[in-house]
Amino acid sequence: MQAGVAVVLGRGGGGGIGEDFLSGFSIQLGAVQFAVVLSPDERQWKLLEDANQQNKEVQQERGYRNVEIGESVRGEDVYIIQSGCGEINDNLMELLIMINACKIASSSRVTAVIPCFPYARQDKKDKVGDLGPVGGTRSGVTSIADRLNVEFALIHKERKKANEVDRMVLVGDVKDRVAILVDDMADTCGTICYAADKLLSAGATKVYAILTHGIFSGPAISRINNAAFEAVVVTNTIPQEDKMRHCPKIQVIDISMILAEAIRRTHNGESVSYLFSHVPL
Repeated sequence: MQAGVAVVLGRGGGGGIGEDFLSGFSIQLGAVQFAVVLSPDERQWKLLEDANQQNKEVQQERGYRNVEIGESVRGEDVYIIQSGCGEINDNLMELLIMINACKIASSSRVTAVIPCFPYARQDKKDKVGDLGPVGGTRSGVTSIADRLNVEFALIHKERKKANEVDRMVLVGDVKDRVAILVDDMADTCGTICYAADKLLSAGATKVYAILTHGIFSGPAISRINNAAFEAVVVTNTIPQEDKMRHCPKIQVIDISMILAEAIRRTHNGESVSYLFSHVPL
């Protein structure tokens, strides 16, 4: 008999996905057991908020985290959704505590779903010269170009240090064309704004940016507002509501359906790599 599925949304949650997981998972997974944190009932949300406030006060006094799973997960396949944003170190520790709590509660299997993986950038050493679509991978941008049946260009950049580009060289022709910058992550946005200026000076008529993770720290928002972007499109692996209020150029794509389908496929033993070429809508 196959184990059931329990989905737990941590305090760090799925980034900016939040309640969107409710509809996403209910459509893709059918009968799925949610922890109390995903309940649409307003009274339970209020009770949860009160409980979290009490836990927070205790945690501040004692200096440690207190995690309580709101539903029984005995014999279930548990998927804990906790994104690496906000209070990253606290959220990571909470994730470990939640995994331990689920194992102690006799869950069948525990899988961590981390929409934005923290510390990923620090695993890579900055190269003196990167050849890529403004920090992304060449294979990634060529794959997108092939699917859209359009040409692509690359930007060769030289860094002095992290978040600081010394020089950029455009490889390719963008004159009289709409340019779409593709990158996996944008932090202070100095690189993509510099690249946008480079593309416009090379004759591009419009510039858009498509990013997987929009960290947008420090001067990022003011830089985007002052840059020549038509729009900056990001996913909701990181909450963007506040940033969108201060920057109308930011647009968000919801990925809850993709994660829901990935969880369904993992649970049923189906191919997850199938999603690389078949994105659920």
